[in-house]
Amino acid sequence: MTVTVGHDSQNTRKTLSAGGASVAYYSIPAAEAAGLGDFSRLPAALKVVLENMLRFEDGKTVTVDDIKAFAEWAQKGGKNPREIAYRPARVLMQDFTGVPAVVDLAAMRDGIVALGGDAQKINPLNPVDLVIDHSVMIDEFGNPRAFQMNVDREYERNIERYTFLKWGQKAFNNFRVVPPGTGICHQVNLEYLAQTVWTDTDQNGEEVAYPDTLVGTDSHTTMVNGLAVLGWGVGGIEAEAAMLGQPISMLIPEVVGFKLTGEMVEGTTATDLVLKVVQMLRQHGVVGKFVEFYGEGLDHLPLADRATIANMAPEYGATCGFFPIDGETLRYLEQSGRDTDRIALVEAYAKAQGLWRDADYAPVYSSTLELDMGTIVPAISGPKRPQDYLPLTKAAGAFYNVVCDYRGVDAENGAANMASEGDTLTAPADCRKTGAVEGEDYQLRDGSVVIASITSCTNTSNPYVMIGAGLVARKARELGLTRKPWVKTSLAPGSQVVSEYLEAAGLQEDLDAIGFNLVGYGCTTCIGNSGPLQPEISKSIHDNDLVAASVLSGNRNFEGRISPDVRANFLASPPLVVAYALAGDMNIDLSSEPLGTGKDGQPVYLKDIWPSTKEIADLVHKTVTREAFQSKYADVFKGDEKWQAVETTDSETYDWPAASTYVQNPPYFQGMSQEPGKITDLKGARVLALLGDMVTTDHISPAGSFKDSTPAGRYLTERQVAPKDFNSYGSRRGNHEVMMRGTFANIRIKNEMLDGVEGGYTKGPDGTQTSIFDAAMAYQDAGTPLVVVGGIEYGAGSSRDWAAKGTALLGVKAVIAESFERIHRSNLVGMGVIPFEFTGGDTRKSLGLTGEEEISIAGLEGDLKPQATVPCTIKYADGSEKVIELKCRIDTAVELEYVENGGVLHYVLRNLAKAS
Repeated sequence: MTVTVGHDSQNTRKTLSAGGASVAYYSIPAAEAAGLGDFSRLPAALKVVLENMLRFEDGKTVTVDDIKAFAEWAQKGGKNPREIAYRPARVLMQDFTGVPAVVDLAAMRDGIVALGGDAQKINPLNPVDLVIDHSVMIDEFGNPRAFQMNVDREYERNIERYTFLKWGQKAFNNFRVVPPGTGICHQVNLEYLAQTVWTDTDQNGEEVAYPDTLVGTDSHTTMVNGLAVLGWGVGGIEAEAAMLGQPISMLIPEVVGFKLTGEMVEGTTATDLVLKVVQMLRQHGVVGKFVEFYGEGLDHLPLADRATIANMAPEYGATCGFFPIDGETLRYLEQSGRDTDRIALVEAYAKAQGLWRDADYAPVYSSTLELDMGTIVPAISGPKRPQDYLPLTKAAGAFYNVVCDYRGVDAENGAANMASEGDTLTAPADCRKTGAVEGEDYQLRDGSVVIASITSCTNTSNPYVMIGAGLVARKARELGLTRKPWVKTSLAPGSQVVSEYLEAAGLQEDLDAIGFNLVGYGCTTCIGNSGPLQPEISKSIHDNDLVAASVLSGNRNFEGRISPDVRANFLASPPLVVAYALAGDMNIDLSSEPLGTGKDGQPVYLKDIWPSTKEIADLVHKTVTREAFQSKYADVFKGDEKWQAVETTDSETYDWPAASTYVQNPPYFQGMSQEPGKITDLKGARVLALLGDMVTTDHISPAGSFKDSTPAGRYLTERQVAPKDFNSYGSRRGNHEVMMRGTFANIRIKNEMLDGVEGGYTKGPDGTQTSIFDAAMAYQDAGTPLVVVGGIEYGAGSSRDWAAKGTALLGVKAVIAESFERIHRSNLVGMGVIPFEFTGGDTRKSLGLTGEEEISIAGLEGDLKPQATVPCTIKYADGSEKVIELKCRIDTAVELEYVENGGVLHYVLRNLAKAS
C-alpha cells in the first residue's frame, strides 16, 4: 500500500527511531517551530486531525491556513468551525452496510465504462476490511447444537451475498473480507486490525508513520477510539467516496472534555458507567462534536471499559468518544498480541507528537463535564432509548409506569401496586394483563422477559463483564436456579477469543447449564436478528396484547428493532442479562426481591450470586492471554470449510444475476450524463410522512424481519420466495427493490398524518390510507415531488445509508426537521436529498401541519451558499398560505457540488471518468 502525501511546504517532516527502525513522520512541534501557531493545548483527538492536515498539505485541498486554523481553535476557546478536507487511513465495513457499498462499486464500474472510462479506475485507494457479522440469526438456542445449526442456516440464507462478496474480494484491490463466524467488526478491529499508529510507504518509497484513523459503515466504529484510534461511522455512500480517494469534507469540530475521577465501586460494571455517560452527554448536547475523556479516573479504567464507553458514542450523539494514548493503551496492545516493535513505535510517536496522556495532560476544551465513577450504581436503560437511564432500584417501578402509559391508565404509585410474589405470576394489579400459553403450565404477563441475550460489540469485547456473567451463571447453577421457561436465552460473543477465555475459565459449561449456549459470532439480537420466539409464546403475546420485554447487553433498544413480539427493550450488563433470565420478569425488583427459589427451598437474591470485583479480576488475569489472541487471529481471513467452498468468478465487472433477490444492479448511474445538473427550487411538493421526535434510522430503514403482507414481502412472494426464506431487510440491502419497499416501514413508526396508526402507512394522492411505498410510486407517476417532515434528532441511531438511499428512491427531494443527527444528514446530502431545519421556533406542531399541505422552497437556484436561510411557502388545505424561513443544511461547498451532481458517488464517478 502506498500513501500519497503532500509537498510539506513548511518542512514539518522529521525522522523518528523506535522498535529498531527509523520512520518519517509529520511533526506537530515542527509546525509550531515553523510559526504556524501554538498547538500545545489542543486535545489529542484534534491533534490527530491536525497531523492529517500536515501530511496532506498541498496548497489546494489542504492549505497552510487550514493548519493555522487549529491554533486559532485553541485561542478561541475550542471553537473554529472551518471547513477542512480530512483523509482517514482506512475503511471498515460489515456485511449489512458493506454489501450495498460493494454493489455501488460494481455499479460504478458499469457506469464508468458507459461514460467511456476505465473500469479499473474504480478501486479502493485506501485499505478496506469487510467483516461478515450481521447475518447470523438465532433460530436455534439453549442447546449444544445451536451454534452449528445457526451457521448452517446462515449460509443457506446468504449464499448469494457471500458469493458476491467473494467476487468483490477478487475484483477490487485493497479489499479484504473477514469470513462469517469470526466475530463482530468492531471487536475484530479493536483486537486485531487497529494499530494505533499506522505505517506505509509514501510515493517516494519512504516509510511514514502516522495515526491509525478510519471511517466505518457502522455507527459503532467509534469503539476503537478506546484504543486511541480516531474513527467514526459514516454511511456507505461517504465511505465509498473515502475509499475512492475523496477527502471527507468536515468542519473542525468542538471537543467536549469529559473528566472522569474516582474509581468504580464493588458491584458495578462498565455497562453501568456507560449508561450514565450516555444520559449525561445526551443532556449536554454533543451532536456533531468530538468527546474526549480525560482525568485521573482513567488511571483506574481498563481499556476494555474505555472501549465500552467509546462504542456508545452514537447513543450519546457524538461523532466519537476518544481516549488518549497512555500506559494502558500499550498494555492492551501487548496483551492482544500486537507486534512488540509496533508497540514501541506507538509509545515513541505519541510522546514525540504530544499525544501521550500523563498527569499534566490539560488541553483546552470547548466545554467540559465531570463524573466521579465512585457514584455509579447498577443500572439498565429502556424501554426504547439508550439514554432512558434507570438505576436498578427503580427499574421495576418504572416498567409498571410504562405499562400503564401503554394502556392509557394513570400509574399513580406503580411500584406499590405490583403483584409479584417470587416465582409466581399472580393476577396483575390495575392495568396489567396476563395470558395463558398453549400447552404450558405457566402464564405470561406484561413485563415477562421473553428474550435475554448476551450480544453486541459493546459488552462482549469486555472480559470483565463477560467473566462476570459466567460467574453469575456458575453461582446460580450451584444454588439450583435456571432460566425461566419462557425466556429465549443466547450468547453471541464478539470474537472467538471470548469463547477461548470462557472455556479456559470453565465458565462456558455454567452458562450452557442455564441456557446461555453459544449461538454464533455476530451482532444477533442487537441488530434485530433475535430469531423467532416459540410460536405459542408469540401467540400469547399478540392474542393478549401483552407488553413483553427483552434484556440485552447491546447498545440499541429502539422501537421495533429487537423483535416484532417485544415492545419494551432494556440494555444491561451481561451479568444482569443472566439475572433477568433467571427472574424472567421486569416487574421483579432485582435489587431487593428474590430471583427465584434455590434447590434448598430458600429464596435466592441477586447479592447471593453476584461475584466480587476481585473474583472477576483474578479470572481475567488468569485466562485472557496474549497467546489466545495470537492463535485465534492467526488465519483470520481464511475462514472455515464452508467459506472456502464458496465459488465465484474472476470478472472485472459483475455479471448481475437477473433472478437474484439479494443482489441487483441499482438505478443510480443508469443514463447518467457526463455533466452535473443544477439545484432547482422545490415547487408544489406533497408530504409523504409527518413524523415526531427522534425518528431513528431504524424507523426509516428497519433491519429486521418482515411479513408477506408488506410491500417487500409481496415483492419476494411474487418471485416465488417463501416467507420462511425472507431473511431480513438488512440481509437484502443489495437489492434496491426490497429496500425501497422497506423504507419508512418499521412496525412501530407513527405517521402523524394518520390517527393512531403504527407502521409504514400514509395517505396517497387520493387521500386514502395506503403503504408509504405505494403512495410514493403514485406520486412519482404523477410527477409530484415529495418531502418528509420531522422533529428533533431526526435520523438518530445507526449509520445505515439505506435510510437515505430509500428516501431518495421514493422521490423525496427534501427532509424538513427541527434538528438532524450527524451521519444521517450527511447521508441525505450524499444521495442528493436536501436537509432543511426549521428556524425561529417553528415546528410542525406550531405551524399546524397535518400532511395535507403543499410545500414550496425557493432560494435554491443560482448562488446558494452552505447553511443558507431560504424561504418556504406552506399552502394549507384551505388555500391559505404562510411563508417561513428554513436553514439549508448543505453544510459545505463540497456538499453543494455533491447535490448538484445528484449525490457524492455521481460526483466521484464523473471526476474519475474525466480523469481516465
